[in-house]
Amino acid sequence: MTFKLDRRFLLALLIFASILNYADRQIIAILKPMLQEDLHWTDADYGHLAAMFQLSAAVAFLFTGWFTDRVGLKVANPLAVGSWSLAAMAHGLAHTVAQFTVARVALGATEALGTPTGIKTISAAFDARSRSLALGLFNAASNIGAVVTPLFVPFLAAAVGWRNTFAIVGGAGLLWVAVWFASGAGKSEVFQPRPADPGRDGAERVRWVDVLRDRATWAIVGAKALFDQVWWFLLFWTPDLFHRVFGLSMKAFAVPLAVIYMIAAAGSLIAGATVNRLLAKGWSVNRARKTVMLVCALLVVPAPLVLHAPSPWIATLLLGMTLAAHQGFSVNVFGIITDVVPNQRVGTVTSLGALAGNLSGMAVLQLAGMLLTSGVGYLPLFLMAAAAYLLALAWIHVWLPTLRLANL
Repeated sequence: MTFKLDRRFLLALLIFASILNYADRQIIAILKPMLQEDLHWTDADYGHLAAMFQLSAAVAFLFTGWFTDRVGLKVANPLAVGSWSLAAMAHGLAHTVAQFTVARVALGATEALGTPTGIKTISAAFDARSRSLALGLFNAASNIGAVVTPLFVPFLAAAVGWRNTFAIVGGAGLLWVAVWFASGAGKSEVFQPRPADPGRDGAERVRWVDVLRDRATWAIVGAKALFDQVWWFLLFWTPDLFHRVFGLSMKAFAVPLAVIYMIAAAGSLIAGATVNRLLAKGWSVNRARKTVMLVCALLVVPAPLVLHAPSPWIATLLLGMTLAAHQGFSVNVFGIITDVVPNQRVGTVTSLGALAGNLSGMAVLQLAGMLLTSGVGYLPLFLMAAAAYLLALAWIHVWLPTLRLANL
């Protein structure tokens, strides 16, 4: 039995899942000063924990996209949110770096289901003309999580302790799973295969030879490896940057972090809406996406100026512009996937791109820990960020000189 589900309700579920996803992964960065004092971590220990999260997610991405394409969205969606929520709650039981490492590995592996499942759900539920805005909203949701988390986690931790904080925030995901089943979302017509589109729900065999022969696969994989490391670097190390460079306490940097991610969310929404508007004016998908991506790439170039900012608020604006540009660039990369990759392979290609991004993120997070422990500082990392998006756009253009729609 199927029923007609309002796509706006489905998108709202995806947005809330994305908020929870980023809240669960970011808590450790917000609580770093408290955890470091309580458990006597070094910067190298923290860098190792962050890198292990990336490594586990990267390994999982070898399978999660294929898994999503194979079992279908009505299974993958609740399984993704439920499993990563349990992993997030497990952090509250850890007492040593080794135990935290196990919890981070579990969280990274289970959160790896989130991106391919969300992107594939949007590809199935929305047509080409409305997909960019839906992707923009979905992508912006991660920033909402990043906004909300630093605003309430320090105060929640002060009130109930960091262990209970992990349990409370992780437990919210179990409520999401309950809403999914109570609403009957998995029975929606959105997830029913069509004769002309057997890959709609993903219950279709994916041939790896087709994935690897597709130029779009290599365009996405290479681009994600080049630019995603910037997001991971700033997600895990911005709280430390405010604490180390500007002397802000855990509570003092909460508002600047929230502002940064509010600006970043605006970047995702503006980029998605701008592409929609350009398409409505008659621009080709190729021209619209690559023009917006070029603007975003240029906005990241001033990122190293953060280290010379005269105040935390100037740094906040520069970091906000950097992450807004990242999100605008990222939403168009996801858009390229849903535009040019056949529906039955969307999850697999999304997952491979995320794999590449997580591997580069893992390397940069480990590098950041080593550079800061040895006293080199943040400058090499920001110089890498400044060039990353121009290189990623050039890579995409080499592999896909013209974007042609595969999914209408």
